[in-house]
Amino acid sequence: MFGSGRANLALRAGYRSDLGQVKQITGLQYVRFHGILDDENGVYSQDAQGNPIYNWSYVDQIYDGLLAAGARPYVEISFMPKALAKHLDYQNFWYKPIASPPGDYSKWDALIPGSARPLFDRYDYSKWDALVAAFARHLIDRYGIDEISNWYFEVWNEPNLGFWTGVPPEQTYFELYDHTARALKAASPRIRVGGPATAQAAWVGDIIAHTTQNHVPLDFVSSHAYGNDSSEDVFHDHRSIAPYQMVCHAVQKVHDEIEHSARPKLPLVWSEFNASFKNQQEITDSIFMGPWLADTIRQCDGLTAMMSYWTFSDVFEEQGVVRTPFYGGYGLLAEDGIPKPAFDAFELLHTLGNERIPVATDDVLATRREKGILVIAAWNLVEPGVKGADKTIDFNITGTAANVRATIRRLDAAHGDTLDAWKRMGSPKYPTQAQIATLRNAAEIGPPEVQVLRRRNLRLTLPPMGLALIEIR
Repeated sequence: MFGSGRANLALRAGYRSDLGQVKQITGLQYVRFHGILDDENGVYSQDAQGNPIYNWSYVDQIYDGLLAAGARPYVEISFMPKALAKHLDYQNFWYKPIASPPGDYSKWDALIPGSARPLFDRYDYSKWDALVAAFARHLIDRYGIDEISNWYFEVWNEPNLGFWTGVPPEQTYFELYDHTARALKAASPRIRVGGPATAQAAWVGDIIAHTTQNHVPLDFVSSHAYGNDSSEDVFHDHRSIAPYQMVCHAVQKVHDEIEHSARPKLPLVWSEFNASFKNQQEITDSIFMGPWLADTIRQCDGLTAMMSYWTFSDVFEEQGVVRTPFYGGYGLLAEDGIPKPAFDAFELLHTLGNERIPVATDDVLATRREKGILVIAAWNLVEPGVKGADKTIDFNITGTAANVRATIRRLDAAHGDTLDAWKRMGSPKYPTQAQIATLRNAAEIGPPEVQVLRRRNLRLTLPPMGLALIEIR
């Protein structure tokens, strides 16, 4: 699964082009985005008497586009339509989603002196429940319950941060979750619903306990973590965890919480992760992403049902309209469809097999593919800003015929480094068509090296931040 900004972006040609490119190299199955209920999609309004008016035109175009590309929606139910919001609490993204709980303004007349807010924060969920149920029924009518039962429905996004203004946050989010989950299940018990979609691996144990005690549907749990999240925020202590290890330490924490809960078999969906939640050119735009992704796969393997890299494309506007192709955006593809090193890393790593072979080192991931083909990832992980040395790894390949061939493809400073290529052309803010073509060519990692392993031995040298993908057959 991959994330992708907000729902309305899925109507753009650039978004759909990028989705097609990423589908081709990864076989992605699901896409998650924010804001399917945002006002820019025209989903909800009311007539003069306050009766709901639903409009599914953009919803249909958005989901039709995903399905046509061979991807299913992972439906994040967010954010609050203006006509339903209790307060106009705008989250600070450029497109200003509303983070408020639902409420009916007409019911509130006891105000805090000098404030436009009610004295007691009580929420009216009747119209929210009706919207969620109507949304689900429409999807079932359009696509059929056999298709919809394969989707995921996740309630909200990161309610423990600034995306939810209910007070207190956890208690009021659980109220939102209860209403939303029950409304979805009223449309069909086959709909798959979960949460809490929290940042920093929070509230998972709490939501399992809450839904168990109150008999609320919960089909999966979800959470998020990034490489530069702090131990204080994730673990509430001062343990020392390197940034390249933080995501999988957080995943392990939540995995263990589920195992020791009343629902130990609940699937865990990690619905956002990346090396950084900040726009850091030296991280998310750089060749560092090759070894970081390989090592993250190594550490997290087997702990989740699905993990969603944030994001597949820099058709993305949380901080505003893109001003330059390489600004530390989250996407695999920069503006103008220019592949970043992370794109090449996913392309290489997608060729790994589905059977893992144990190895006694932390910088190698060995697998077996169909027909006994060995596929090995090896890397030299050096943190950005740190000078590192080359790393040499010796492989002794057993269980194969003599004189097998190894093909080696690389991602490093000499193979696929489009960030460096962009800098060398003067970091143009608005590249010309010729420069865009040059950058796309720079994304090509080139033909593989081929070696015949006469004694089943292979010596591989990796530069700092280098990733190599080896196929032996």
